[in-house]
Amino acid sequence: MAKKTTVSTAEDKLRALYDLQLIDSRIDRIRVVRGELPLEVEDLEDEIAGLRARLERLEEDLDLVNQRISAYKNQIEDSKALIAKYTEQQNNVRNNREFESLNKEIEYQTLEIELCEKRIRECQAQSGQKGEVVSESKEKLELREADLESKKTELSEIVAETQQEEDVLNTLSTKMSKGIDDRLLASYKRIRDAAKNGLAVVPIEREASAGSYIKIPPQRQIDIAQRKRIIVDEHSGRILVDRELAEEEMARMETQITKALAKAKK
Repeated sequence: MAKKTTVSTAEDKLRALYDLQLIDSRIDRIRVVRGELPLEVEDLEDEIAGLRARLERLEEDLDLVNQRISAYKNQIEDSKALIAKYTEQQNNVRNNREFESLNKEIEYQTLEIELCEKRIRECQAQSGQKGEVVSESKEKLELREADLESKKTELSEIVAETQQEEDVLNTLSTKMSKGIDDRLLASYKRIRDAAKNGLAVVPIEREASAGSYIKIPPQRQIDIAQRKRIIVDEHSGRILVDRELAEEEMARMETQITKALAKAKK
């Protein structure tokens, strides 16, 4: 395996770190342009999956209710057939006891029909309620699916506009990272991850760390300008570089990034 070549002097390290920060910040800006769209797409996908599962359960419940209705209707037909049978048999009975026995069977089957009709009405009421919920759920699902399609289209358009630039910048970031000492790179990433704006390396502005209002002591500013060691701001925790170095690297990296992007478009 080839040995990793890293920058040596403190100034070289500071320049490399600031170059990496400039590249990573530009990647951050691209992702800000996309805004919350990726998260919105993910949330909509999760919501749609939940709506589909719920709709499936509702449709299964509705199907069971309708099956019960069919079963009760079949039972009514069976009872009607039995009533007709018993009524026919009553015409051929030999004594009152047989007649009364058949009459009780007819009464029982009549009660069964009434009970089944009651159950059918109850199930039809449930079916109507569940049907409304199913319709509402389908409508909501369709709206969410339309929202998702719209968000995906919007995201795809934004990604298409910026993907090439992001790919070029990611390649540059990876290349730049390989030239930085592993421990120093790990510190950079740790500081960057902890910062809301992703800034781990910042220049001095108005005698303070960029983005801060707490002034840096004059002697510390002199030490930073000498570039003999890496200095971390005690208040913000960020690595500090002097303004002159920052301006030099911003101009150099802008040229380098512009060339890389032009090459990628050919």
